[in-house]
Amino acid sequence: MNSGPVRRRLRAFLHRPQQTVGWPAALRAGIGGGVAIGLLLALARLSGQPWLMAPFGASCVLLFSLPASPLSQPANVIGGHLLSTAIGLAVAQWLPDAVWAMPLAAMLAIAAMAGLRVTHPPAGADPLLVLLARPDWSFLLFPVALGSLALVAVAWCVHRVPGGVRYPLPPPRPEPTRTS
Repeated sequence: MNSGPVRRRLRAFLHRPQQTVGWPAALRAGIGGGVAIGLLLALARLSGQPWLMAPFGASCVLLFSLPASPLSQPANVIGGHLLSTAIGLAVAQWLPDAVWAMPLAAMLAIAAMAGLRVTHPPAGADPLLVLLARPDWSFLLFPVALGSLALVAVAWCVHRVPGGVRYPLPPPRPEPTRTS
């Protein structure tokens, strides 16, 4: 039996198109994520308020490993989490049955993030978290708004250390207008 076609398909399926990074950049990403999560835990302990939620771990992967991605930019991180959580909270109030509420909230969050150009994949988990935990609307402030803002602030600081990358990305330059 010739396993060549199967092997080629498997190799194509397992291809890793992600750009290779050196160990210094990988360590910077890991340290940045650890510092960010540690800061949220410290703020929670000092304030007595929740500053951490599980999707923030995934946000750290993007913020520190892929800071140049459009999905890692401040508007996407903060806006995506706020929008998706608000949708989850609203759906939880209107539709108490999780069997219908979870798919509806996920669908609405994904569509809203895409439509408003604030797509942040980790925020796609926020409506599900809301529908499982059933927090009140103060959840938008603690941990969502202030926690995502803190993550972006840590990313800004970490990427300012010499050897870092530019974060956030600068806005695109306007196209020059042509006069005829």
